[in-house]
Amino acid sequence: MMKQILIKLLNLSTTFRIKLYPRINRMTLKAHGVVFGKNLCVPGKVSWSICGGQIKIGDNFYFPSGDGVNPIASNLQGAIFLENGASLIIGNNVGMSSTRMWVHDSVTIGDNVKVGACVLITDTDAHPMNYEVRRTSNEGTKSAPIAIEDDVWVGAHSIILKGVTIGARSIIGAGSVVTKSIPADCVAAGNPCMLIKSNNI
Repeated sequence: MMKQILIKLLNLSTTFRIKLYPRINRMTLKAHGVVFGKNLCVPGKVSWSICGGQIKIGDNFYFPSGDGVNPIASNLQGAIFLENGASLIIGNNVGMSSTRMWVHDSVTIGDNVKVGACVLITDTDAHPMNYEVRRTSNEGTKSAPIAIEDDVWVGAHSIILKGVTIGARSIIGAGSVVTKSIPADCVAAGNPCMLIKSNNI
């Protein structure tokens, strides 16, 4: 009996967070002018930094953050950072867990996309390649749009880098580093991510 009471007490913070944060996140998104569809649910704390960028989210978006919902995500908090003028478009029926995005230019995610726990998506190098320039500024930093097409599944802990398009219905294996575009209807994995097999059904 005492053990059951103790377990309930320890789970109170998780339960409270799961019920409270969807409301907080909806209010935060509205305050930033984000357009979103029906049934948006973002349980868990997410770091939203929308510095003059624009976000559009379709219906049935599900974005749990932290260990309260998805145990694979551990304690990692989701984060969305948009630079001034950047664009993030997310389609219908998209699910992602503790995802982190840095959008300098453009990230587009299609319909029915599943993004595994702790995936990093960034369309910018963040710093220039030239070390002398890097000492004093970020001038010359390279960026290029990312597109993840319909029905893609991205495995947990993968990294998707600038200029990549992942073709419709493709699967990216867990822990992959995607540096080049992946065609539709295939399975790809590794560092760097490479085609493993065609996946025509």
